[in-house]
Amino acid sequence: MGIEVGGLLGLIWLIILVWAIVKVVKSSAGGVAKLLWILALLFFPLVGLIAWLLLGPKG
Repeated sequence: MGIEVGGLLGLIWLIILVWAIVKVVKSSAGGVAKLLWILALLFFPLVGLIAWLLLGPKG
């Protein structure tokens, strides 16, 4: 009847991932850097997100 916890956590994770991709696209980084960050976020979601938060463009 209710939403499963795994489904809710998956939805939250998807929202965070989309937010990170939007932030990358809006950043002042170059086109190749944006593409590489987006690919990292898509292919390695957890590691890519952590790396982007620590090392990504600040702008």
